[in-house]
Amino acid sequence: MDLIVTIYHAGTLTVLGLILLTLLANMIFIPVLREQVISGNQPLVSALVPARNEAHRIAPCLRSLLAQNYSNLEIVVLDDQSEDGTADLVKSFQMGLPFDRLRLIKGEALPRGWTGKAWACQQLARVARGELLLFTDADTVHPPGTIAAAVLEQKKTQADLLTIWPYQITETLAEKLVIPLMFIAACAYLPLWFLVCCRRLPLIARVVPRLWMRNLGAASGQFLLFRRGSYERIGGHERVCDSLVEDVALARTVASETANGMRLVNCDGTRLTQCRMYESLEEMWEGFTKNIRPVFGQGDVGFLAAMAGQFLVLVLPFVIVFLAPGPLTLIELLLIYSIRISAALRYRTSWLSVALHPVGYSLALAIALNSFRQTAGRGVRWKGRTYQGARSDQEKE
Repeated sequence: MDLIVTIYHAGTLTVLGLILLTLLANMIFIPVLREQVISGNQPLVSALVPARNEAHRIAPCLRSLLAQNYSNLEIVVLDDQSEDGTADLVKSFQMGLPFDRLRLIKGEALPRGWTGKAWACQQLARVARGELLLFTDADTVHPPGTIAAAVLEQKKTQADLLTIWPYQITETLAEKLVIPLMFIAACAYLPLWFLVCCRRLPLIARVVPRLWMRNLGAASGQFLLFRRGSYERIGGHERVCDSLVEDVALARTVASETANGMRLVNCDGTRLTQCRMYESLEEMWEGFTKNIRPVFGQGDVGFLAAMAGQFLVLVLPFVIVFLAPGPLTLIELLLIYSIRISAALRYRTSWLSVALHPVGYSLALAIALNSFRQTAGRGVRWKGRTYQGARSDQEKE
């Protein structure tokens, strides 16, 4: 028994130490974007907004896009067979604007084998005229200098895909507890700093297995800025047509081509774009149920093992400290709170999530298990559509 306890503490301390180091390294290497002003001739940017039943929240997004200080911009909204007046609301914004400033297109019926968002984005890309394609969600809001900042960073890094991680608005208790964990998953578990090193020293990417590079791919679908040629080179959304996490699937595709010169750039956009992903526990539960299992890049056994490992490392110490407190457990709690506090300071997430970490993480793990159950069974449901047999994009290759 003593040996098991020793192994547990040694493993937990090692994993927590690596997570903290990864988070801090990513903070150093991931640029923080702030509003910019850009002048002179600039490439045409197509801001592409898929919208399905978004009448209650698309207006702030459209107002913010129309207020951008980047002049060479077209905005295209796709009404994905909405039933709530989304199209009429967009039309009200078109009044008095030049035709090519804000366009509304009617979405076609969803083809077999496609997910709704991937199909909507594919249709948007098909009609876009821009040299740069910006896919953004209807629940985002962008200060006037956002697109200018993204374009300048894209030029600086020569990114084929530049993605920014927006500030997440959280109002309900469930949102405050769970949504901040997105930044832990993306910016503490993945060594994004390594991609930066590969951009600067391409030889590194050539000796690293392609699958390893692929697994470094991460992105926020709330803001994806593609070079059009790069988007077409990887096959666009058709390449990931059946993925429920098409943003991550696209990022992984670009990351896998790092050795061939493609560049994926992640940026901290919490000083720019804002987003409120979900507005209730029910909506959040359904949304993350759709995403968590498919985003995981391994088989079922690997997924369950990863969930069990996260419970052992990030939740169990809070139980042990009451049952059998000791110095090693206190160090583990110190590391966990160092991770959470560092992320909260950088990404401006809820401090309630930090204080109630074991509660929020347990809720997130419960959603993950529900995601596993539904993807393995009757399928997951999102925005009135059911997707059955969903698995990660890596499993499909």
